[in-house]
Amino acid sequence: MTTGKPGDRPRIGFLFNHDELHQVAHTAPIISALQRQAPAASVEVITSSERQAEAVRSFLDPACSPPLFRSIRPGRGARLVEALLGNMVPLNRLSSLKRATSLFRQYDALVVPETTTTFLKKNGGLDRPALIFFPHGAGDRSIGFSPEIARFDHVLLPGAKTRDRMLAAGVIRPDHHSIVGYPKFEVFGDRPPVRLFANDRPTVLYNPHFDPLLSSWFRFGEQVLDHFAQQSAYNLIFAPHVMLFQRRVLASVEHRLLRFRQSIDPRYAALDHMHIDTGSPRSVDMTYTNAADIYLGDVSSQIYEFIRTPRPAIFLNSHAAEWRGNANYEHWTLGPVLDDIADLAPTLADVTPLPETYRAAQAQAFAYSFDMDHRQPPSHRAAAAITEFLMRPKPDQPGPTG
Repeated sequence: MTTGKPGDRPRIGFLFNHDELHQVAHTAPIISALQRQAPAASVEVITSSERQAEAVRSFLDPACSPPLFRSIRPGRGARLVEALLGNMVPLNRLSSLKRATSLFRQYDALVVPETTTTFLKKNGGLDRPALIFFPHGAGDRSIGFSPEIARFDHVLLPGAKTRDRMLAAGVIRPDHHSIVGYPKFEVFGDRPPVRLFANDRPTVLYNPHFDPLLSSWFRFGEQVLDHFAQQSAYNLIFAPHVMLFQRRVLASVEHRLLRFRQSIDPRYAALDHMHIDTGSPRSVDMTYTNAADIYLGDVSSQIYEFIRTPRPAIFLNSHAAEWRGNANYEHWTLGPVLDDIADLAPTLADVTPLPETYRAAQAQAFAYSFDMDHRQPPSHRAAAAITEFLMRPKPDQPGPTG
């Protein structure tokens, strides 16, 4: 492996630097696989909160030696200012990165599931460590193909769809990415569904995103909850993106928009056919996508986890999107799209059983989004890709000689 000095033991850090836990499952399963495949390397974990550290530990193989954990908790000033700003600016993440710059220089590579880390390239001017990115999800939103991705040294991808769009956007090159599959499925995909209701009604999962422009919650959310509260044909799981209820003010840098998030009337949680979860670990471990019969949402990448088994899906167009032929809404071809909540009841009746056209579209979309190589788990493929990348000679280093 390429290291800082000849004879050095390679150091690879897995960085988890977010307020919530939804990114952990995308890279944490790789840690133990990398320890096995690269025993000469020092594989370490860097977190910005004890919650992150505890979540990472849950993915580690007890047969492997525990990796070293390091903390980069943000400074008190950044935490205070972010709180005063309603948590709408990621000052904690940026503070953690800035305070730990000297630590990061000691690593040959950092493996990360989000793009904030490119701050190190822009503002720290670091040429070490190499930054290796695995996106936390396989969705279609334009932010998933941001120019920031071009700053990474290597990109791990779940499947051909993400690769093709990133190549078309010019944010990856043919020689600096690897398709490795989806480690989250390795951990959660085959777990049996959890029984959440004491009845046999079909269960709908309402899973709005947090983006203040794209999310259906701001326009339709209360109407959706009211609809299900007043009927007796369906159960409802309300499990939005975990970030929706972590912030009172939702900000979108991409869309230059701020919105205040309304609260939920507690009467819904008291109903035995409605399950309300605004951010528990079940929101991110596929409990609800495995348990639901019908998906109701907008732009969350969880739709692609849901269609691992083809099932009815309905999408809410709350922002008058011109979505047809738009790659950012490709998942809206997997079920009916509603512009008006008045159409929800008849549409629920129409999508069950799942029409064959949607079944075929979902199967095709899933295969394009996720490379499911059953010969080896995604974590092993990702570990092999990381190892291969780090063994490449750097531009100023000679290659192997004959």
